[in-house]
Amino acid sequence: MSLVDTVKNAFVPIHREGWPFIGGFAVVTLVLGIFSTNLFWIGLILTAWCAYFFRDPQRVTPADDRLVISPADGIVSAVGPAVPPRELGLGGAEMTRISVFMNVFSCHVNRSPVRGRITKIEHRPGKFLNAELDKASSENERNGLVIDSPNGTVAAVQIAGLVARRIVCWAEQGGNIGIGERFGLIRFGSRVDVFLPLEATPRVAVGQTAVGGETVIAEFGGSPATPLVRVS
Repeated sequence: MSLVDTVKNAFVPIHREGWPFIGGFAVVTLVLGIFSTNLFWIGLILTAWCAYFFRDPQRVTPADDRLVISPADGIVSAVGPAVPPRELGLGGAEMTRISVFMNVFSCHVNRSPVRGRITKIEHRPGKFLNAELDKASSENERNGLVIDSPNGTVAAVQIAGLVARRIVCWAEQGGNIGIGERFGLIRFGSRVDVFLPLEATPRVAVGQTAVGGETVIAEFGGSPATPLVRVS
């Protein structure tokens, strides 16, 4: 590997959705620099943070239909039974819900937890409560994907948060999606809920750090055991 390749690989790609924001931060920084050196450095730090926020790293996803992969980077904030949002048309019965909370320093590109056909995409306006709150699942603005997977119906719900005000989804209803494939992002802090058939066995615990596109959060056909954890 050449030195140029080494340097190139050290930088994480930026998603195209972020360039207008990064450009805006940079322009404001240059204008502030005319009036104050201190404001210029503050603006430069914020511009760097904006570029970091919109990073889009490559991920190595296990291509196994038995596995469910984390849809986002962040902290697992909930694992347990819950009724999916009504607009998804999945009925009033409980499913297994696994939630991943993203703060303003997380990578916000969202990835499909399973492979299959997208049978429904539904956006619902709502509030902008703290996405860590349990009621954010039912009250916040959100966008849901229903996926017909090899192991039954799975839903991934993008939920806006206290700071996040824009949900982006470029997946198409009726199209096929691969496990770990990018389908959207949420700007500036948010959460993604995954709703699974009750037969799925969770493989993560609340408080665990998940890596989108890589961390196995549940498994079909596995033994129904609560994962043991140790905080160290």
